[in-house]
Amino acid sequence: MNAKTKIYIPQQHEAREQHQLNTLYLALIVIGLVAPWVAYPVFLMKLLCFGLFACSFNLLLGYTGLLSFGHAAFLAAGGYSTGYLLSQHPGIGPELAIIGGTVAAALVGAVFGALAIRRQGIYFAMITLALAQLLYFLFLKAPFTGGEDGLHGISRGKLLGVIDLGNNNAMYYFVLAITVLGFALVSRVVHSPFGQILKAIRENEDRATSLGYNVNRYKWLAFVISSAIAGLAGSTKAVVFQLATLTDAHWHMSGEVVLMTLLGGVGTLLGPFVGAAIVVSLQHLLAQSPLGTWGSPILGCIFVLCVLCFRSGVVGWIKLLINKNFK
Repeated sequence: MNAKTKIYIPQQHEAREQHQLNTLYLALIVIGLVAPWVAYPVFLMKLLCFGLFACSFNLLLGYTGLLSFGHAAFLAAGGYSTGYLLSQHPGIGPELAIIGGTVAAALVGAVFGALAIRRQGIYFAMITLALAQLLYFLFLKAPFTGGEDGLHGISRGKLLGVIDLGNNNAMYYFVLAITVLGFALVSRVVHSPFGQILKAIRENEDRATSLGYNVNRYKWLAFVISSAIAGLAGSTKAVVFQLATLTDAHWHMSGEVVLMTLLGGVGTLLGPFVGAAIVVSLQHLLAQSPLGTWGSPILGCIFVLCVLCFRSGVVGWIKLLINKNFK
């Protein structure tokens, strides 16, 4: 009987945790469905786009152990590609344009990954930053990107030729569906055997190599998947705001996604969304206050305080609190 108890208790514990997670996800979806009737839909769409962007970066940093300083390149690649498709071929439809932007970002990620993945640590980070800056100058000089003006007046079009996305509520539910699908993809990757190998590489790359895994191949695949999801976020953002600018390709954006992920909690599925909500909300509030010009220093101070007080991020700290007091 004792042996059986030892076998089944962990299984029951895991089943209970999974049930609690499913309940939480269902509650979040319900909140998402009613949110546009409470808050401004465009602001909510911005939160969702940046949350998905941070989620893609967390797949790279939190689960693979790769710190990229050039992740904005994929956000911009998706945005510019989608914007160009909708501007030059308005009949293509927003859904196909977003898929095209996602594929373009994945291709850029495949090239960048092949060049950067052979290095580790700070060398990997610096290579990604350098490659992202090269892409930034390409967007600046290329005629099809609009240069410093960017692409403006991108048409939202009609989803499947039927639903007019010019309506903010219709656009919001489209963005919500994309975000849920993107999050589900990341969750599936993390909990798959492939995701377990990525965690093993993060914990001890040499041991993973000794077990026979092609470490560079797995890291490259993770890099491409992360790039594609970042491109999906950028493509969706371009349709929402009907523009694609150099701001999305700037190194500041790469720094912001690092901030979002660390604030929310590296290596947690919901952490990036929480971090994105905190950063975007603070930027919005500070922009409307007399302290608007001090936005970056204030965000920097908040970041330092969170790193000092909440080393595992907001979500990580909440999980630790729950485990300590309720288990």
